[in-house]
Amino acid sequence: MNKFKQVWQLLNTDIRDLGKPGEIAEAGAEVSKAGLELAIALGLLGTPAAPVAVIPAGLSFVGLARKGVNLYRDKAKGKTSLEAWAAIAFPLAYLESFDKLVRENDWLQQAIGSGISNQAAKSQLDQLGELQLDQKLIEDALTYFPESRLGQALNQQLSEYLNQAGLNQYSIPIVTGWVAWGIYPIIDQLLSYESEKITQPLQLTRTAARETQATQKYSSIESYLTEQISPDTSNPLLQSQWKVLGEMFTLPDIYVPLEAHLVDKNGKVYKQANPVNLEQWATEQLTDSDKNGQVLFIQAGPGRGKSVFCRMFSNWVREHLHPIWTPILIRLRDIDAFENNIENTLRAAVKANFVKSDDGWLTDRNTRFLFVLDGFDELRMEGRTTGGIEKFLKQVGNYQTICQQNSQLVHRFLVTGRELALHDERFLPGNLERVEIALMNDQLQQQWLGKWSKLVGEDNANAFGEFLQAENCPERVKELAQEPLLLYLLAAMHRDGEISLEMFEGTSRAGAKVLIYQKALDWVLTQQRSQELNLELTAQETEDLRRILTEAGLCVTQSGGEWTSIAMIEERLKGDDQARKLLEKARERIGNNPLKNALAAFYLRPASAADATEGAVEFVHKSFAEFLCAQRLVESLKEWVLVEPRRRRGGFLVSREKLAEEVYDLLGYGGLTSEIVEYVMVLLDVNQEEFLQLFQRLEEFYLDWCNGDFINAEPTSNLPQKTMLQLRKHGSLMGLREVDIYAGLNVMILLLVLNRYAQNTDELKGKISFNPCSQIDSDSFEPTRLLRIISYSNSVKLDTFVNIVSQFLSRADLKNVDFTGADFSNADLRNADFTYADFSRTALSRANFSDANLIRVNLSNADLVNANFSDANLSNANLFDANLYSANLTSANLSDALLSKVNLGNADLSNANLSNADLKEADLWNANLYSANLTSANFSDADFSNANLDSIIWNANTQWKNARGLETAYNVPEGLKQLLSLSPPNPPPDAPNS
Repeated sequence: MNKFKQVWQLLNTDIRDLGKPGEIAEAGAEVSKAGLELAIALGLLGTPAAPVAVIPAGLSFVGLARKGVNLYRDKAKGKTSLEAWAAIAFPLAYLESFDKLVRENDWLQQAIGSGISNQAAKSQLDQLGELQLDQKLIEDALTYFPESRLGQALNQQLSEYLNQAGLNQYSIPIVTGWVAWGIYPIIDQLLSYESEKITQPLQLTRTAARETQATQKYSSIESYLTEQISPDTSNPLLQSQWKVLGEMFTLPDIYVPLEAHLVDKNGKVYKQANPVNLEQWATEQLTDSDKNGQVLFIQAGPGRGKSVFCRMFSNWVREHLHPIWTPILIRLRDIDAFENNIENTLRAAVKANFVKSDDGWLTDRNTRFLFVLDGFDELRMEGRTTGGIEKFLKQVGNYQTICQQNSQLVHRFLVTGRELALHDERFLPGNLERVEIALMNDQLQQQWLGKWSKLVGEDNANAFGEFLQAENCPERVKELAQEPLLLYLLAAMHRDGEISLEMFEGTSRAGAKVLIYQKALDWVLTQQRSQELNLELTAQETEDLRRILTEAGLCVTQSGGEWTSIAMIEERLKGDDQARKLLEKARERIGNNPLKNALAAFYLRPASAADATEGAVEFVHKSFAEFLCAQRLVESLKEWVLVEPRRRRGGFLVSREKLAEEVYDLLGYGGLTSEIVEYVMVLLDVNQEEFLQLFQRLEEFYLDWCNGDFINAEPTSNLPQKTMLQLRKHGSLMGLREVDIYAGLNVMILLLVLNRYAQNTDELKGKISFNPCSQIDSDSFEPTRLLRIISYSNSVKLDTFVNIVSQFLSRADLKNVDFTGADFSNADLRNADFTYADFSRTALSRANFSDANLIRVNLSNADLVNANFSDANLSNANLFDANLYSANLTSANLSDALLSKVNLGNADLSNANLSNADLKEADLWNANLYSANLTSANFSDADFSNANLDSIIWNANTQWKNARGLETAYNVPEGLKQLLSLSPPNPPPDAPNS
C-alpha cells in the first residue's frame, strides 16, 4: 500500500511544468501568489526553480489537476493505479479550488496581502505524505470531502498557511470549508476524461455522492445564491424583479452606484461631511472588524433606490465577497409573521434547504451571512407583528451585539427603509450605523445617461439630456430627475414622445411629481402593454383598467403597502360590471402567464409574499400604490361634494350616513402617509365652494367620531365593525378599535392639511379654520378633546397618535388645546399656533417648534431636551422648572417669559430675546447667550458656569443678585465685570496663555 509521498516523489516536478504559460483559457486566470505559496507549503510541486516572490508571467492553475495526472501517467509510463490517481487528483484539485477562490474574492486577496515570507512557505509534505492510500480513503473523499481524512488533512495545512498570512480566526474555517467543497466540480470534470479502470471502481460511490451533495449545505447555499441573489435566476417571478418596469433590459444595464450622506444618531445629516459612495461605504463597514457590532441602516425617501441597491449590492457580495460573506436578501414585506426569537423569523424568511435541514445553520463555522433586510418602513402595519416595528428593530440590534460577542455568530445586518420608519429615537438600538441616500448629482446623472444611451441610442439619450438642461425646464422637474425612479420615468416617456417641457409650466414640485405619475399611468395603459397579451382594449376598457388599478392601489395600501388578492379588488368592484369582466380576463392571464399580463407590464406583478395566495398581486414600487390610492381617495372626496341638481335645496348625492360608511371603507385601515396626502392635495381640483363643503362635511364626521357615535352604534349599523369584518376576510388582523381609531385620525389629517391649504389661500383664509378642540368661542369647544383622542389612540399601542398624526401638525391651529402629560417627542410642530395651550408635564424632547406661536403657552415641568424653538414666539410663556437641556432657542422671543428654575444647560440662546424674562435659579451651564437681549431680565441665583456671554445686551434693570458661575463664564462684558466685581477676567477658551 503506497503513501502519498511515494506517489509525489515519482512525480517530483517543477512548478512550471504543471502551469505552463500560454495555456490560460480565460482572462484573469493567472495563478495567485497565495495559490503558489500553498502549493509549496503542501510540498505538492517539489522544490521550485523560481523564488516564491516571482510568479512566471501567464502561469495558471486552471486545469492543474488534469495536468498533474497526465504528467504522472507519462512518468509512470502509462501505469496509473486508482490510488496513485487519487494521490495526484485530490490535492491538486484542492489547490486549484483555493486558487480560484482567491482570484475571485476581493476580501481574501486584500486580507492575504503580500502572503508569507519565503521561509514560511516551506514544504509540509511529511504531514500529508504519511497518509495511506486505500479504497476507503478514496471513497470517503469522494463521498464528502470536507469531512474525510484527506480533506481534513488538507484543511489543516491550509489553516496553518492562512494563519501565517494573518487571517482572523472567524474567516479561516470559512475558507477551508468552501475550498474543500469546491473540489467536486474539478474532480467530476477530471473523471469525465478517465478510462473505466479509474471510473468503474468509483461508479457507485460517485452516484451516491452526487445525490447527497445536492442536499448538503454548500450546494444548497450555492443554489440559493444562483436563484435568489443572482440576476441569472431561472425563476420567472424573480427574473421579473430584475427587469426595469416594462422594459426588456434589467437593473444592471441601467444602474449607477449612488452616493449617501452620513447621518448622526439623531437622524440628522452631517452637513459638513462629504457624501460617500454607498457601495463603498457598505463594503467598508462590512469588512471592518471594529464595526462588527453595528447594524447598517440606509434611509431614504420613496424612489431613491433603496430596494435596487439591496439587489445590486447583494449580488456584488455574491460575486466578490462570498463565501467570506454570504448575502441573504429578505424583503420584509414577504414575512408574514415575526417571532419573539429573531432566529426563527430569519429561518422562516429564508426557506432554503441549508436552513430547513440544519438547526445550527447560524452557528456553522463554515458560513457567515450578511442579512439584507429591505423595506423596514413597510412593517408599519398594525397587527402584523407581535410587538411592532420598534421591537423588531431592537431584536436586530440586540442580535447584532450577540453576533459581535459570540465567535459562532459573526453575521451582519443591513436594513433599509424610509426615514419616517425611525420616528422615535427612544425605540432605536444604540448600534445603528446610518446613512441617507443622496439625490443624484450631475456626475451621476451623466453616468446614468451614458448607460441609457447604450439602451436607447445616443440620439435619444442626448435629446433627453438637453431636455433636462434646457433653460425653460422647470427647477422642480430638474429636482425630481435627481431621484432614480423618476429619472427613469422621465427618460422613458421622453423617449416615447409622451412628455414635453410645456407640460410642466407653472407646476409645483408636488404637482410635477403627480403629473409624471399621471402621464406614466396613461403611458402604461396605452403604450406599454405587453404585445404578447394579444388583447386589444377599447377606450372604455382602458378606463376600466384604470379603475382596477386605482382600486388595487387602495387595496394594497390597506393591506400594509405590500400585496393584495384579486378577490379583494373584485369585491370592491361589485357595482362595476365592465371593470369586473376585464379583471376576470386579467386574472385568467395572471394564472396562465403572469409575466405577459397587461397589469404586470409595469405596475402590478404576481405577489411573492410568504402568505400571498394564487391570484395575488403586488406593485413593482410602493410609490405607484400610494399614487393610485390617492387617486381613489380623491374620486370619493369629489363625490362627497356633488349636489343633486333635481332637488330644490340641492342636497348632496352622498348622504351623511353614506359618507360615514365610505370614510370607514376608505380610511379605516392605517395612517395616511405624507406621500399619499401630498398627492391628494395636488389631485383635488375642486372649486372654492366645493373645497369649503368638503371641509365642513369632514369636520361634521370628525365631531361625530369624537363623540363615539360610530363605535357605539348598534351591531347592525356599526360601521367600524362592518369594516373590520370586511378587512378580516382578506387577511387583516385589525380589531374594532384600530379601525375606528384609524378612520378618525385619517380624517383629522385631511382636516389639518385642508386647513393648512386654506390659510395660504386668500379666498379661503377667513372661511376655514380647524382646531381639533374647536374654536374657543364655539359651542363645540372642548379643551381636552385632543388629549382624549391621544389617549384613545394610544390605547392600542403607545405613540400611535404621534406616529400617525404628528407629521401633519406643522402650521396647525392648536390654540387653547390641553396637551397635559402627553408624549410629543420628535413631533414636527413648526409654524403651529399654540397660543394659551397647556403643555405642562408633557414629553417634547426633540420636538420641532421652529417659528411656532407659543404666546402664553404653559410648558411648566415639560421635557424639552434637544427641542427646537428657533424663531419661535414664547413671549409670556410659562416654562417654570422645564428641562430645556441642549435646546435650540436661537432668535426665539422669550420676552416676559417665566423661566424660573428652568434647565438651560448647553442650550443655544444666541440672538434670543429674554427681555423682562424671569430666570431666577435657572441653570445656564455652558449655555450660548451670544448677542441675546437680557434687558430687565431677572437672573437672581442663576448659574452661568461656562456660559458664553459674548455681545449680550443688558441694562441697569437686569438683575444679577446671587448669580453664580460668572467667574467661569466666557466673554463677560467689561461693564458687567465691574458691576459684579469679577476678577480676574476670564479669557475665551481659545485665547493664548500669557
